[in-house]
Amino acid sequence: MNEPTRPAAPELNPLQVASLQEMGLERQFLARFTQGISVVGHPAGRAATGPAQEQVAAQGLDAGRSVPAASPVQAKKEALAVSAASGAPPRRPKTAPPQSPRARGAATAPAAPNKPPLVVAPDWAALQTQVEQCTACSLCEHRRQAVFGAGLAQSPAWMVIGEAPGEQDDREGLPFRGRAGVLLNAMLAAVGVDPESEVFFTNLVKCRPVSNRTPAAAEINACLPYLHRQIALLNPRRIVVLGRLAAQFLLGQEASFESLRGTAHRFKSESGVDIPLVVTYHPASLLSRPQDKAHAWRDLNLARAAVESNP
Repeated sequence: MNEPTRPAAPELNPLQVASLQEMGLERQFLARFTQGISVVGHPAGRAATGPAQEQVAAQGLDAGRSVPAASPVQAKKEALAVSAASGAPPRRPKTAPPQSPRARGAATAPAAPNKPPLVVAPDWAALQTQVEQCTACSLCEHRRQAVFGAGLAQSPAWMVIGEAPGEQDDREGLPFRGRAGVLLNAMLAAVGVDPESEVFFTNLVKCRPVSNRTPAAAEINACLPYLHRQIALLNPRRIVVLGRLAAQFLLGQEASFESLRGTAHRFKSESGVDIPLVVTYHPASLLSRPQDKAHAWRDLNLARAAVESNP
């Protein structure tokens, strides 16, 4: 199968160069996309984040960043260490059954018994109220407040969907308020997008899981009707999905994250509209793996080109 054709990277203006520098891309990489623009200076611009903003953002936790579980190898080592300390022989592990879809993070959880299906509000204001008062899953028990979303709520050019609110989001009631949010705004500005006037931001689930753990499939499925209704009411021109979990649930695929990247998918909304959808890295993961920032920039250019070539 031929690899999907990727759009050519555009020439950059000074504001985009500043945003890419804020993302941490190397000068040698930027030099290929600039003509006569200094990649050392930091031109002033509203989209660029200054030292004061970075200092404030550094105080928050990464928005939507999940706490990774211990690997099977590490768990086995810890079990052996406990057995040795107690003098008891280690238990022979049972043969693991085939990995469930939930364990792979892309399953559809069975419906709760004797529980009627969620009836989602038909309009935007009622939907926001319903989300703020939602008790459909156990995440409501520990939240400060539900995080409905923020940004342009009338046919935005971009809809950005993460995984779950972080601690700072839970306090403020707004998505992407930590360091990951600062980086996300810089990424969007780098491709010529104004985060304040062109984007609506939200998450797969609307309440913060305790300790930023990965949301369970049942929790995601309880919240997914809200997201589907948001997409139908917003009717965005394109959707950018951040991270594997959100991509798998929205696309209904159990494919690997890397196989979902690099192509423009089509998402059919409840109203029957086909919307271009592109998968890229969650900015929280880019904070720990800055080498992937150049790939994320290409993904955002792909999302922009997907609409420009097929308006």
